[in-house]
Amino acid sequence: MRILRLALAAAIAFAPLPALAAESTAPLLTSDWSFAGPFGTYDLPTARRGLQVYAEVCAACHGLKLVAYRNLIALGLTDDEAKALAAKAEVQDGPDDAGAMFMRPAVLADRFVPPFPNDNASRAANGGSLPPDLSLITKARKGGADYLYSLLQGYEEPPAGVTVAPGMNYNKFFAGHQIAMPAPLMDDFVQYADGTKATVQQMSHDVAEFLMWAAEPHLSVRKSIGFGVMIFLVLLTGLFYATKRSVWRDVH
Repeated sequence: MRILRLALAAAIAFAPLPALAAESTAPLLTSDWSFAGPFGTYDLPTARRGLQVYAEVCAACHGLKLVAYRNLIALGLTDDEAKALAAKAEVQDGPDDAGAMFMRPAVLADRFVPPFPNDNASRAANGGSLPPDLSLITKARKGGADYLYSLLQGYEEPPAGVTVAPGMNYNKFFAGHQIAMPAPLMDDFVQYADGTKATVQQMSHDVAEFLMWAAEPHLSVRKSIGFGVMIFLVLLTGLFYATKRSVWRDVH
């Protein structure tokens, strides 16, 4: 029994070494994020371009189930623009007067309609892989926006001696370097209305900013409140100190 335990301990000690090497990734790329720092806020034009990238590229496989179409008005979309985007998708509603369910265009009150009705359908359409919902992806992945920004630009030919499994793609920023999702972006894949050149780098930056906003839409308000609270605490500390000096000034 002791021999068995020693053998198991040896296996645990030495077996992970190659696996850990395979899991290592290149240092993430970084960008000049408008929301970084204690006073950072979202760059709304950038986030709107990111919404376009999501809608025209990512939404084919990835859902955004925690975001409602009405939330897009906070990005600067008009009611009509948000309604038009919502109306492109259909949701099940009902029952009607006859007790039957029916399909209708989505409205502002609806959340983003997922690309597949359930996980099994999603796996079947994606070779067995389940594309993650992107609502909180910048919070769920170490590196946040930098991770997404890097991942979307990390596709390349595998190094010599590296074999990529069938149906997988090499990405130097993905853990293990093999990812089921093929490179989703290429230059000029979308046409930006503001004339911005749609390079892979630009689109990666824009969609990362949008998904950061989707995960934390109230970031700017939170920072503003936090700054106000800090000022209040500084003033309160000064008031307490002045009160202490006044109360105890005659005590020796």
